[in-house]
Amino acid sequence: MTLKPNKQKINEILTRGVEEILVKEDFERKLISGEKLRIKFGIDPTGNVLHLGHSVCLLKLRELQEMGHQIIFLIGDFTAKIGDPTGRTSKRVPLTEKQIKENMKSYKNQAGLILNLKKVETRYNSQWWNRMNLTEMMQLTMKVTYSQVSAREDFKKRLAEDKDFTVEEFMYPVLQGYDSVALKADVEIGGTDQKFNMLMGRQIQKKYNQKAQDVITIPLLEGLDGKEKMSKSIGNYIALTDKPEEMYGKVMSIQDGFIKKYFKFCTRLPLEKIDEIEKNLGSRDQKARLAKEIVKMYHGEKEAKNAEQEFDKVFRNKELPSDMPVFETDKKKYPILDLLCDSGLTHSKNEAKRLVEGNAVEIYNVKVNDWKASIELIDGAVIKVGSRRFAKIKIK
Repeated sequence: MTLKPNKQKINEILTRGVEEILVKEDFERKLISGEKLRIKFGIDPTGNVLHLGHSVCLLKLRELQEMGHQIIFLIGDFTAKIGDPTGRTSKRVPLTEKQIKENMKSYKNQAGLILNLKKVETRYNSQWWNRMNLTEMMQLTMKVTYSQVSAREDFKKRLAEDKDFTVEEFMYPVLQGYDSVALKADVEIGGTDQKFNMLMGRQIQKKYNQKAQDVITIPLLEGLDGKEKMSKSIGNYIALTDKPEEMYGKVMSIQDGFIKKYFKFCTRLPLEKIDEIEKNLGSRDQKARLAKEIVKMYHGEKEAKNAEQEFDKVFRNKELPSDMPVFETDKKKYPILDLLCDSGLTHSKNEAKRLVEGNAVEIYNVKVNDWKASIELIDGAVIKVGSRRFAKIKIK
């Protein structure tokens, strides 16, 4: 099938939200020729949330999908058992089959918030890895040298620090590389931290007499802390499935220096429109426009407008939210850490303790700074955690 290329669109695909393309000339030639490409994006279900960091790759895939290319959404249900050692100085705790299945449930639906799933080829790498016998595996290992894999920075660092890594971890880049062989991928897209693994795919494809895939690396998106990459494990993320008010509030909390990057990488606004916003609006108004645009992408215009109004009500007018969760209890006295966990305002007692010690918890409009305290509860009282989490107490 031959596609009709659009030069302006091709230029944007090659540049917007892209760190590097290997080999750029080859990829550009393919796009101009109108050849329909098989484009791979792989993700291990090590969590159950896709966030804006993932959306940078997914939006690039959406652009290519709209041009008529075949997107392959590869869920690494087999490789998740090993865990990608990328960026790690210690072994990742392996996931159980049950954990992997639970995490896989929502991945596809979340990706569908950006991609047209009816036209996506969704695959699971257990389809070939569970069938591969020892002889075939040994044949695969013969196609890769020790020096090729040990050149990986993560492994070199761990060796230098006298920290072990397993053969299983050592094999991870090889397994990811072979996925490209199994899928006959023409292109692979991933974050800059996946460059080594994706280049391994090029090498292994050549050994199996396939044309080497082109590789597109996407910049990593800094999270809400403005330092680390967006990550669920760190907690600095904006989930694609966050409620409109929560998503809006999180975007409003990013550092001003990242507004344009978020506009460019996380929205589909034309670049000239983003430049116009940057010139004509102050940083707070720019951020409000960004927050509204992102909420609109995932929840629609009406919800984006409601989220904006609710944010202004709570943060500008210092009023309570229109709608907040209710925590019902028959207790009149409650240890503060238990109260924060049981009400769903924190995920763990460690998080609750950290927030109390950071003066981020209020009850009856009074700061709670003693994590050992027990709170006398009053019906209708409001608990506030940070600037965006609220719960109302209801005594049974």
